[in-house]
Amino acid sequence: MTPLKIGAALLTKDIASHRDWLFDANRDLEIQDFCLPGVVSDGWDEAVAQAKAALDGFQGRLGIHGPFWGLDVANPDRDMAKVIGGKYLRAVESAAAIGATQMVIHSPFDNWHEFNRFNGFGPGGMVAKVADDFRAVMGPALTLATEHGVTLVVENIKDITPSIRRELVEAIGSPALALSIDTGHAQVASRASNAPPVDVYLRDAGALLRHVHLQDNDGFADRHWAPGEGHIEWVEVFRALADCESAPHLVLELRRPGDIPQGFAHLKGLGLAV
Repeated sequence: MTPLKIGAALLTKDIASHRDWLFDANRDLEIQDFCLPGVVSDGWDEAVAQAKAALDGFQGRLGIHGPFWGLDVANPDRDMAKVIGGKYLRAVESAAAIGATQMVIHSPFDNWHEFNRFNGFGPGGMVAKVADDFRAVMGPALTLATEHGVTLVVENIKDITPSIRRELVEAIGSPALALSIDTGHAQVASRASNAPPVDVYLRDAGALLRHVHLQDNDGFADRHWAPGEGHIEWVEVFRALADCESAPHLVLELRRPGDIPQGFAHLKGLGLAV
């Protein structure tokens, strides 16, 4: 199995501490400032300027984490759809302004959708209903993302069934919409909700997988520990990634950015990462 190059998800202020590791090898980088509450409302131009300054000389693949606090990308209320959709329009503008080609958004699904999947949604089922609501909220952002060459990647959050977001993305059918997997979120679902193991999430995503958050945990909470500190079977995770032909962005998303060298060293020591 050929080791895979990995990068990191960081706030702009933390890039300098990992600049040599990131820039010298042209690693994947995800800037997370734009998911903080209020940034894409009042301060996105300032955040863009700061990010561009920190990115001077960067030649790797670049993405951002879009906003998500209190924002349902499939909100069924059409008045709220306009408000939430406007946030994502500004987020896509921010991504394009710094040269990012990806933006992470959060899945609208939780265990209620799982348990009520075939309960009262009519012939199209629950996924079709969520897809209609998603189009109402995110349609303008998807159009703008297509124009700017930005792909929105839908990250598993409370999902139990690995296939449910894939079915949503397939139903939307936009060239600007694909999938993200967060290994830690999948691990919590596996341990707490009897979901499949992490590698199954990756394999189910298939060619639609464009982005992966690499983080470890104990299966109890969303710890964002460095790989090796929790219980994830990293060898099997990287076997699944090695079989993926879509070359997803691979970024360590750790609660403590100072643990990036530790997490990278663990994966490198297993022969999985370079």
